[in-house]
Amino acid sequence: MDHPGVEILKIAQILPEFHEGGVERHVLWLSNELAASGYQVTVITAGGKLEEKLDPGVNLWKLPVHRKNPVTGFYSAFNIAARAKQENWDILHAHSRVPVWIAWWASSMSGVPWVFTAHARYSLNPGLKPFPRAKGAICVSKAVEEHLRSFLPLNRAVIPNGLPPVKSRWERRGEVVKRLLFVGRLTRIKGLDVLLAALDGLKDQEWELGVIGDGPQRAEFETLSERLCLSDRIRFHGFQDNPQDWMVESDLLVFPSLDEGMGLVLLQSAQVGLPVIASDLDAAREIGAKQDQLIPPGDIRAWRWVLRKILEREYTPKPLNPSIALSIKEVAEKTLVFYHNTLSTTI
Repeated sequence: MDHPGVEILKIAQILPEFHEGGVERHVLWLSNELAASGYQVTVITAGGKLEEKLDPGVNLWKLPVHRKNPVTGFYSAFNIAARAKQENWDILHAHSRVPVWIAWWASSMSGVPWVFTAHARYSLNPGLKPFPRAKGAICVSKAVEEHLRSFLPLNRAVIPNGLPPVKSRWERRGEVVKRLLFVGRLTRIKGLDVLLAALDGLKDQEWELGVIGDGPQRAEFETLSERLCLSDRIRFHGFQDNPQDWMVESDLLVFPSLDEGMGLVLLQSAQVGLPVIASDLDAAREIGAKQDQLIPPGDIRAWRWVLRKILEREYTPKPLNPSIALSIKEVAEKTLVFYHNTLSTTI
């Protein structure tokens, strides 16, 4: 990413925690790409597993920016504002709702402009009060932009999350689909319980499910798999650095999410070429999922019916078009254009 004659910005990325998740991976990859290109990047977070993956050129600053508490929020904002003024930061970039409040307060105290990325279709409530006060907003999909339209500043752009390059691609190993894969944070919104309930009615079929991810509901989902007598077919592998290594060894990605801002996992599956079936969400349609790949979210019977068709080889699922997956380099370039345009209109 060449930038002759362009000011090298000092950028602060603020996100609640740095554990596994689509938002966290996006900030990780974006920060590393910007730092590798010579920009000065500081990641402000409460910390987590992914912090060790940050490029040595990225500054890590741990603050309690994850707590929904005005006292700790003001504490974080005050410290961010002081450092932003001292080090002449150019822009604060918030990810998620609590950091949005903190960035707003820190900007008010320091005069440093702030922007945010809307990674999901957030509930429309007073918690979004800071949104229209930002100098700019990035939405990860048109679906998110449309949902939040009345809460967004006029300066906004749709920039999907990008991906780092992969070493290998998926290859079909025959007509039999046996190895199913779920990738995602283990929370209820990701719909793993729906998938398990659907698989409960397919014990007469030959299949196995790998679950990649961790989260607050992991123990609950493991207990559910045991209660359904599925634990001999389901393996919880926890957090994995590169889920695409698991994708190339699988036959089908199952994506039963109940709601999604964009669907990073779907983009990852497209990049390696793994066939997929997914919940019928606006975000999935936006990145090219076809009608025969989409299943009503939360509909256990529908998921079971489609999976049976696949396992009995009556339906062959297809991968998404790999061209939909932007590289993290492309996304970093688009983000920098957004930063510069935002700063050029800031008085």
